[in-house]
Amino acid sequence: MVTILACVLTSCGWIDNESSAPGNPTTTQLEDLLNRVSVVDQRPHPGGYQRGCKSGQACVFGPAWSDDQDAPMGHDGCDTRNNVLAQDLSETTFKPGTRDCVVLSGVMTDPYSGDRIVFDRSQASAVQIDHVYPLAAAWDFGASTWPMDLRLRFANDTELNLLAVKGSDNQSKGDSTPAQWLPPNPAYHCYYAWKYLAVAVSYGLPISRADHTTLRELEEARC
Repeated sequence: MVTILACVLTSCGWIDNESSAPGNPTTTQLEDLLNRVSVVDQRPHPGGYQRGCKSGQACVFGPAWSDDQDAPMGHDGCDTRNNVLAQDLSETTFKPGTRDCVVLSGVMTDPYSGDRIVFDRSQASAVQIDHVYPLAAAWDFGASTWPMDLRLRFANDTELNLLAVKGSDNQSKGDSTPAQWLPPNPAYHCYYAWKYLAVAVSYGLPISRADHTTLRELEEARC
C-alpha cells in the first residue's frame, strides 16, 4: 500500500513566497524530490486504460469527480470539481441552496501561465481541473496494479494532484509528462516540477528517465 507523505504540502514550509511565481519551491526542495523519486527507462504501456464510465467502459479511476472516495474533501457532499474550484478561486459565488458547493463564478491566477482568469459557470470550459500527474500516465506507470480505492483517491486528491487551470493549457497538456510538456510561462516551471514530483513520490509512482532529465535541468537552471 502506498503511504502518502505528510510533508509535500505548504503546511511543511515547502513554499518560497519570494520566488518569481507564487508557490515556487526552493532548488533544494526540488533536488530532494529528484533524489527520492523512482526512475524507469521509459513509460510502460500495459494497456487497458479507459477513463469513461458508460456501459461497456472500464471506468478505471471511478466516476469523474466522485465525492464517494477517501481523498481530502471526500464525502463532504460536493463533487471534486467544485471542491477544487472553491479551493483555487477567489471572489467566489455559489449557487443558492447548494450549501456553498456549486461554484457559479470567481477569479484565479492560472498556475501555468500566470494569466488572470475570470470563471463563469455558463462558460465552464474556460477553467478546467488538471491532474498534475495525468491519470493515463499514472495508469501506465503503475496505477493499473492498484486497488480501486487508491485509484479513486488519486483521481480526486485535491491537496496534491488537482489544480484549476486555464482550459487551453489543460487541453494542450493532455496526458503528457514533463519531457513532453511544460507550462507555457517559464516562471511557473519550478512550481509545476515540484507538484509533479510531490505526487510521484507521495504515491510511489516512478517517472521516466526523460522526465527526470527534464526536471533535473529545470532544477539546475533554477527553473
